[in-house]
Amino acid sequence: MQHTYFQSIEYHPKEQPIPLDEVLAQLAFNQDGLIPVITQDTETKQVLMMAWMNIDALKRTLNTGRVTYWSRSRQNFWVKGETSGHVQLLVNLSFDCDGDAVLCEVHQTGAACHTGRRHCFYLKVEEDHVRVTGEYQKVEEV
Repeated sequence: MQHTYFQSIEYHPKEQPIPLDEVLAQLAFNQDGLIPVITQDTETKQVLMMAWMNIDALKRTLNTGRVTYWSRSRQNFWVKGETSGHVQLLVNLSFDCDGDAVLCEVHQTGAACHTGRRHCFYLKVEEDHVRVTGEYQKVEEV
C-alpha cells in the first residue's frame, strides 16, 4: 500500500472513475494478506460485525454480491449465511481514506453474529463493568 496513492486521489474529480484494479493493488493488506472489514446494515446503519477479507474474498464479494470473508480459524472462504441462512447481500462497498479498511453495507437476513444476535457488539461497557445486551435466538444450521 502506498499512503501517497490514497493522498493523491483525495481530490480526484468525482466524474472521473478510478479503475478498481488500480485501487485494489494499493490496499494495505497485513502480513497475512488480510484487510479488516466492518459490516453495516444499510437501512439502520448499525454496525453488525468486523471480520477479515483477503484479495480473493474481496473480489468474490464484488462478483457475487454475497459477502465473503476469510476465516482465519478455518483458513478458508466464509460466505456469510452459507450454512446458517443469515445472508449478507452487498449494497455498497467502500475503502477508507488510507486504504487499510473496508466497509460493506449490506442487507442482512437474520442474525449477523454467530451467537444469534443481530450484531456482534453486544458487550456494552458501563463504567467499571460490562453488560450483555441484545436479544438472541438459537442459530440453526440450514
